[in-house]
Amino acid sequence: MFKAIFFDMDGTLLPMDADAFTKQYFGALSRKFAPYGYDPRAMADAVWRGVAGMVKNDGKRSNEEVFWDIFTAAFGADARGDRPLFDEFYRQDFDALRAACGFNPLAGETVARIRESGCTLVLATNPVFPMAAQQKRLAWSGAAREHFSLITAYENSRFCKPNPEYYREILRKIGHAPEECLMVGNDVEEDMAAEKAGMKTFLLTDCLINRGNADIAKYARGGFGELQAFLGIV
Repeated sequence: MFKAIFFDMDGTLLPMDADAFTKQYFGALSRKFAPYGYDPRAMADAVWRGVAGMVKNDGKRSNEEVFWDIFTAAFGADARGDRPLFDEFYRQDFDALRAACGFNPLAGETVARIRESGCTLVLATNPVFPMAAQQKRLAWSGAAREHFSLITAYENSRFCKPNPEYYREILRKIGHAPEECLMVGNDVEEDMAAEKAGMKTFLLTDCLINRGNADIAKYARGGFGELQAFLGIV
């Protein structure tokens, strides 16, 4: 039915309360960086501004470049020298945040069944984290890394959701036409934006995010059971 299926991460493959995860994330980040002279509030503010900059990225630079330009504008050029601390944080400290996430065994099961069908799989999670963090969260979900042909991260992306160019960039990389691809996600604004790039969509409602109270009746939707039925892999 489809040649490629894109999956969102947070609230889709990985059930979570976004607010609880964000609180724990910044707590862990503060504990890591406070001993090196980073004020927790200033750190959080700089990271949020970096995320906002990546979301608005016009494609002229990678998301990684956008983030670090904003971060060093806040803390000075010498802050680039602390990048190894960020790498260490995602290698060693980030796993503690797993406790802020849920687990749905149907996520990994569904991914495995789709891969068996021969479809290309893309982890289309908003690329505001480095690849190390994206891969960690994928592992927490129970889905296998080797099943995905592409994972979007801030190193390899120049756009973010809900910009349709985010989806078009992926389509160019995997070489599939938009009508051949399905985006599965829980966020009406961010994930269903794939329609603007010509893709089909499936709204996963287990952890639904609908900030604008949009009418979701037009979307194919449901939980993983309904997704499997929709794809004919039950």
